[in-house]
Amino acid sequence: MTQDIHDFVPASGDLLALGEPTHQEPACGRVRNELFAQLAGHGFRSIALETDRLAALTVNDFVQDGAGDLDTVMREGFSHGFGELTPNRQLILWMREYNRNRPPAERLTFHGFDAPLETFSAPSPRRYLTYARDYLGLDLDLDGLIGDDTRWSRTEAVMDPAMSPGATAEAEQLRTLAHGMLTTLSLRAPELIAATSHAAWSRARTHLTAGLGLLRYHQQSAQPLDQSARISRLSATRDALMAQNLLDIRDTEAQRGTTLVFAHNAHLQRNPSHWSSGTLDLNWSGAGALISPLLGERYTFIAGSLGRSETLGLHEPAPGHLRGIPPAPHHHLEPDRPHRNPPCPHPHRHHPHPGLLPPDPGNPRRGRRHPPHRRGPGVSELTPPTTTRQRTRSHHGPSPEPTRTP
Repeated sequence: MTQDIHDFVPASGDLLALGEPTHQEPACGRVRNELFAQLAGHGFRSIALETDRLAALTVNDFVQDGAGDLDTVMREGFSHGFGELTPNRQLILWMREYNRNRPPAERLTFHGFDAPLETFSAPSPRRYLTYARDYLGLDLDLDGLIGDDTRWSRTEAVMDPAMSPGATAEAEQLRTLAHGMLTTLSLRAPELIAATSHAAWSRARTHLTAGLGLLRYHQQSAQPLDQSARISRLSATRDALMAQNLLDIRDTEAQRGTTLVFAHNAHLQRNPSHWSSGTLDLNWSGAGALISPLLGERYTFIAGSLGRSETLGLHEPAPGHLRGIPPAPHHHLEPDRPHRNPPCPHPHRHHPHPGLLPPDPGNPRRGRRHPPHRRGPGVSELTPPTTTRQRTRSHHGPSPEPTRTP
């Protein structure tokens, strides 16, 4: 099955969201790369991946101006171990080459839209709040309120309400100070931008919103809820932070062109997410479900799925199985028009495989990082479109891994 590239260019759009059913199949990243290379010739000027927004600034510095060492950029510019994935490395190399001889207005921009956390652990807000405080030149004693960073970053701080600092008096004071800094940053924007630059002001704001997001996440972690409600609320909080990041990114890119977004289906689909197994019954709204009513036709979602995968050990599906419609091994990308939700099959209930399942809540470190894939060919795999009628292959198969930390 093939489709015209024009099928993927929204007639009226800000965000074109491309989902993947699992992070562990490298073919998903390769399809994304090929699609973005073609879309760059149709007015797309940015891409946003499911990775820490703040860390991604390092990647964008490299993509824009070649700043830094590639290996360091891949290691420090991606969260969740995604810098180890070969398709991501190929994407960054290609974007750098694409931008090399182009004026700034025509260069491609790289964004992350995730919060700086994992589902089952979140760091101290010190780094983020301190950066904003220093940019504003304020005399605030944040260290005394934050205390030891490990009391925030340990897994128990998220999984056990009694161990969380999120509901302490110090955390409440930090939230008040952070909101005050955000107000000050807005009120003083003209003088701050004149004294530094718009980019410097924006970077300070990104640090501050990341710090506020962490404080919100830790506050949610301190709520005494049962396991299902707890993980549902944590997933919902994280996706709410993702949604806000996407809206902020669109504000930045509004005058430049459409943004391609790439993440797990569960984060991008319009319909609410649900997953159940054993004693767990999880329900929450992903970032796509949150921003779709706000953007309407300006948000287009393409659900990605798998037919078969050697990496995951998925074999040819049985006749009539959802993974076999259309037949494997083809990749299928189905544009989801506004107000039409794609089906959410759960083939892992019938074909359990670690690559398609969420992590064990009792062992949250399980599956957090992804094994690096063997590095394949480099930049030559990605080339800008030479014609306006190129076709792309697509994806159809297993459902999202909803509670999986990406």
